[in-house]
Amino acid sequence: MTTPSRRLSRREQHRAGGTGAKVTARNTLIAYAFLLPFLTLLVVYHTWPVIFGTYLAFTKYNIISPPQWVGLDNFRELLRDEQFWSGLKNSLKYILVVPVIQVVAILVALLVNRPMRGIGFFRTAFYVPVVTSFAVVGLIWNWMYQQEGPVNAVLGFLGLHRGGSFLNNPATALYAVMFVTLWKGIGYYMVLYLAGLQSISPELEEAATIDGAGRTQVFWNITLPGLRPTILVCSLLSTISAIKVFEEIYVMTQGGPAGSTYTALFYTYSRAFQDFQYGLAAAGGIIIAVISILFGLINFRLTRGGRADA
Repeated sequence: MTTPSRRLSRREQHRAGGTGAKVTARNTLIAYAFLLPFLTLLVVYHTWPVIFGTYLAFTKYNIISPPQWVGLDNFRELLRDEQFWSGLKNSLKYILVVPVIQVVAILVALLVNRPMRGIGFFRTAFYVPVVTSFAVVGLIWNWMYQQEGPVNAVLGFLGLHRGGSFLNNPATALYAVMFVTLWKGIGYYMVLYLAGLQSISPELEEAATIDGAGRTQVFWNITLPGLRPTILVCSLLSTISAIKVFEEIYVMTQGGPAGSTYTALFYTYSRAFQDFQYGLAAAGGIIIAVISILFGLINFRLTRGGRADA
């Protein structure tokens, strides 16, 4: 039989650090004190730029003069700017890399999830492009895409030689850069899918196999639903990265040739840091953010909210 806990006397409460309410308040203050450095950095480097950037979208600002309120003029100018629409069109084309990179990353994760000799080497090899800087990646692929580069050599060996540099041809430049994004991103999403695969209970797959299910049925009915939360996260990350693609374009093509790789985010960069039209660039950034949110909602819809049991 347990004895009821007696109430602490005032002296005992004082020795324990105060009353229950005081102890809770003090612990809360201590917790916020530990969070304060992070919250300060979050406000300075994230929240404040978002607020100030949103304000700039409705102003005319060039650093030299103070911002002048112009209402929706920047958005009207963007709607009339063919260069912005061309960049937006290329950014939307870039989203085509999302389903491809997800499917390839899942297949690679399934491959390296099996027990086999040297599996650590293969996992590392697939991840090496992720930790390689875009400056190095850009130089390597610029050389590989040259007219006399390795890519054309392989295509020539297969009888598919195109005879020119991929990055100098407006018809192929964007897709050539998209392939580099695919090559560099597979390792990153492979790791996420590998973690998702290892979180699926092997007993479920064994039970389905004992019940007579084939490998394809086990994959579609057990593995793929179990991966749905990971698919949602990876799809969101890759969709947002595709819409705001910049580094690949800046390093490899600078938006050329003939504007064929000019993306929406490269447009905002050019307006802000080359033309010093910060209001126009901020308005373009808001439009890109809205498009990213819309595609995020589509991803939630397609993956059923990332619920494995849906």
